[in-house]
Amino acid sequence: MGWPRRILITAGLLAVAAGATLSLGRFSYAPMPDRADLLNPDRYPIQTAFDLLGRRVSRAEADGLEATEDGRKALAPRSGAVAIDPAMVERGRQAFYQETFGNEVFLTDVMGMLDGGLTPGAVALAVAKLGGQGTTNLQVAMAKDVRVGDRVYRTGELVPTGLDVPKGGAFIIGIKTFSDRGHLRMGITCALCHAAVDPGTGKVVEGAPNTDLNAGLLMALARNSSAYFMHASVPEADARPSADPQHTGSTDAGPALPDAAAVEAATKVQVASWPPGSFDSSADRVTNPTSIPSSFSAHGEPYSWSGREAIGPFAGLSSLNNNVHAANSDTTQLAAAAPWLFGMDPETYLGIVLRGAATEAFRYKLNGGRSPSEVLRSVDPTPASPGLNSYAVLPTYPATNYVTDNGLFTSVPGEPVNHANNAMSAFQNLLHPPAAGQDPDRVRAGRAVFEKAGCGTCHSGPALTNHRVVPEAEIGTEPTRARAGAKMEARLSAPAMFATDTPFPTPADPVIVPVPLAGAALAQVQLAWGQGGTEGGYKVPNLVGLAWTAPYLHDSGVAVGPDAEGQLGVPGTLYRGVAPDPANSLRALVDRDLRAKVIAANAASDTARIARVTGKGHAFWADAGSGVTAEEQTALIAYLLSVDRLTEPAATP
Repeated sequence: MGWPRRILITAGLLAVAAGATLSLGRFSYAPMPDRADLLNPDRYPIQTAFDLLGRRVSRAEADGLEATEDGRKALAPRSGAVAIDPAMVERGRQAFYQETFGNEVFLTDVMGMLDGGLTPGAVALAVAKLGGQGTTNLQVAMAKDVRVGDRVYRTGELVPTGLDVPKGGAFIIGIKTFSDRGHLRMGITCALCHAAVDPGTGKVVEGAPNTDLNAGLLMALARNSSAYFMHASVPEADARPSADPQHTGSTDAGPALPDAAAVEAATKVQVASWPPGSFDSSADRVTNPTSIPSSFSAHGEPYSWSGREAIGPFAGLSSLNNNVHAANSDTTQLAAAAPWLFGMDPETYLGIVLRGAATEAFRYKLNGGRSPSEVLRSVDPTPASPGLNSYAVLPTYPATNYVTDNGLFTSVPGEPVNHANNAMSAFQNLLHPPAAGQDPDRVRAGRAVFEKAGCGTCHSGPALTNHRVVPEAEIGTEPTRARAGAKMEARLSAPAMFATDTPFPTPADPVIVPVPLAGAALAQVQLAWGQGGTEGGYKVPNLVGLAWTAPYLHDSGVAVGPDAEGQLGVPGTLYRGVAPDPANSLRALVDRDLRAKVIAANAASDTARIARVTGKGHAFWADAGSGVTAEEQTALIAYLLSVDRLTEPAATP
């Protein structure tokens, strides 16, 4: 379908939607690209019939198991088995693009993403101005002045959002729009971060990270950035309140809160420091963004930057999908854990989060006669569970159990608990990037250098990872990030999940499935969480799709632009709106001289220092100092950029 025709059809749909909104009061929409609009429409084949707590079960093995009583029990939902078929994969794709699990309420009514410097009208106008051409970085005009530290974003100034619109599209990938009886809301889906538009063709690459998504700046421009203070270094939130209750937000009956303006200003500075293409997913009150990973996830376990998502369905991938929404897109659910995570009373915590809420009904007010928790309960669309999103709640909530940060599983009414997350895992494990198109002779030579340099010691197996978590002291990357999960050990329960056929909403007596974890596997999980007496670690990442994932290292710090002399580190690339060049950035990863320049550039940037982006670590070299010639180094880089599939036969998903 050509884009002019698609624009006309979209306009018609919008007209229908407007009519539906007026007549029925509610409407929602999120785009999902057609197969013809994908640059990587081909997928790995479905070769497994079940996932059994991370173990792939083939159709042949499943047929044998289903012939015996013990085998049928092993493949039963109460054993944690997840059946895989094309319909489930398609449900996963639909959820990937369109499922918010209700986060539009937090993002709109609490955080005020639509009530700050950027407004829905300004965003819609920016999309319309594209004229169907698409973009990898939507430029949106500021609707009003917003101060972020010493920088004032002025009315009319164009802001690089990093939001992607495919060619011929009229909507942003990964954004779902809701109209609820005249109240406009915006929610996000997994595709916002894990699908990207190819700048050359305007087509969508499913599974590629959105490497210029300016998530931190977008949050800094929101009305109530303070709702995310726990993901940032904001000591102002601990400040003793002034005696003036009008200044502090304190009341005789409510919590004594820190200065609202100081917390808001500090949070804006901290989140705005995140390099585009990164996100701080750890509520540890330390600014530590990490690179948005790809969803080329097959055989890439464990998941997350540290490898903390390692057990349960799809070897932890479902836990990663779940925690994006159960732990990151609704911070109100953290109130119960605030005493041990943040050293705060739950009412104080909620008071800080809700005091600046964009929608009046969600706002905790001075002398309002209600506590912050009472305000939250009065507007909560999901009163049967904590927070605002749609959660199934384990009896152990809010304790961490290594399958879930907090005992919550984001779920969709009318289907089994956690089903959408499991379906997305099956879908993601079938994704691979577009064909790389590297010179075959150079690739073969580069593979030989890969072995000569010892890269295969860690980067082995189908996805070029040995699935290990490496101690922070050994890998040499930022230590505070490695300890991000340490405080969660204060409330730890045995790993568990709901049986995979548990209906949602959950019954009064749901079946709880224990998830085995002991010995060496437990030690690796503890290392990934910074628990068990460890200082934390970083996982060995898979190498499939490196051509789409620059910059490199967990902190995005190994970044070099097309100009390898003048565009160094995040200050010379991401902070300047320059896309890191994959080949040059990989050269900086393996060449100690170029890396030293990158590290120096990062160290010279106040903003990078706030974000703790250094580019340090992974001191494993393939350069002159290790006996690798310049020609061999170039061949190695060509090989690394050529990896666009699993490198050996392996079952999927």
